Amino acid sequence: MDLLEYQAKELFHQIGIPILRSQTIADPSELKRLQIPYPVVLKSQVRVGGRGRAGGIRFVENTIDAIAAARTIFNLPIMGEYPEVILAEARYNAQEEFFLAVLLDYQLQRRVLLGSTKGGIDLDTLLKHMQQVVIEGEFSPFYARRLAIKMGVRGALIESVSTIIEKMYYLFSDKDMDLVEINPLGVSADGELMALDGKISVNDSAIKRHQDLVSLITSKKNAAKKSPYELESLSNVPQIPEPRWLEQIDEKGNIGIICNSLGLAMATWDLIAQDKGKPACCLVIGEETSGKWLPDGTMSEQLEAALEEIMEVKGLKAISINLLGSAPAIETLVSAIAQYLQSRNGRIERASEERVTRATGGASARQMRNLQSRSSKQQSNDPPQFVICLSGGEIESLKESLASFPIHWTDNLDTAIAQTLSLAKAK
Repeated sequence: MDLLEYQAKELFHQIGIPILRSQTIADPSELKRLQIPYPVVLKSQVRVGGRGRAGGIRFVENTIDAIAAARTIFNLPIMGEYPEVILAEARYNAQEEFFLAVLLDYQLQRRVLLGSTKGGIDLDTLLKHMQQVVIEGEFSPFYARRLAIKMGVRGALIESVSTIIEKMYYLFSDKDMDLVEINPLGVSADGELMALDGKISVNDSAIKRHQDLVSLITSKKNAAKKSPYELESLSNVPQIPEPRWLEQIDEKGNIGIICNSLGLAMATWDLIAQDKGKPACCLVIGEETSGKWLPDGTMSEQLEAALEEIMEVKGLKAISINLLGSAPAIETLVSAIAQYLQSRNGRIERASEERVTRATGGASARQMRNLQSRSSKQQSNDPPQFVICLSGGEIESLKESLASFPIHWTDNLDTAIAQTLSLAKAK
């Protein structure tokens, strides 16, 4: 069974693949209450391909043009199929367009990753640049990174594209799907990624095992005829899973690691170990233990929880925090770090003052000075230093607010590893 674009994008949104703000329209009159600023694109929601060339996708600048275009789309059959709903979506300025897919190849009897840096509607060009990675055995983030590199992706985009591929694969595997496709995956001038279109085929034999998919397909048929459905309403996640421990705590280690990608976490651990460093523990945020990915907006709370847990590990001299993502996501995560460190510093100071107050009930001046000195030493008892590696974001003001904390900033993973090792080995 093939899902419609807006249904596929709802699933993308749930696992943290970025999508544009959108709204389904069941009647042209609903465009008078459109909650997305113009200009917008109107897309016919049909399961067949070729809708762009057939006139099923229209760009509009205002309400009058939108209503006229919607009437045309509703009355336009594409290979004999009429749309029950139209998707109204914000416009996006993509500098590049990629093609990504995860599918079940029945001839190979394997799961396959496909990718091309020439996504879009030009099928001949897309196929000419198509790259393939066959999954042998259990999936690993290595496969996603391998596809990105084979595609010719370079620089920081390797990690961000790999992360999208990982999320697609976990959706594919978790929901027993035959195909998960993004075409195109838009790439903005600053490296931001956006799923501009999506296609999902669910295995008919397995759909009964996934009540959420059954509800998605059946409920939307009725809901579409009643009122617009906004994808943004899914942004509230009711429960945030705990950060994921990559390994058991090694009491002989003195380096802690926090990453927002399983592949990045494994790479960071391996690089530190290869250079004779001693990782003690590693926490992965941004995904559940089942492999499902969380929306970016929830990761800041998970990051604060990870910091709280890792600061309880004894003997750490350095904590390496490696974060990859879009500029807004990075800014949110660094803000979470600042909030946690400032909050923790305040708790330590208040606890110190309370200890001194309780202990100096009838103390002499000399005893009071000794207690204050001892409390001050406990407070500054060599806390671990942070090495924070970021992929982007406007964080200069946040850096200034954290100037008093032992933090080393970089945007290069090799530099981050070298700084972490230097701090861990220092006496």
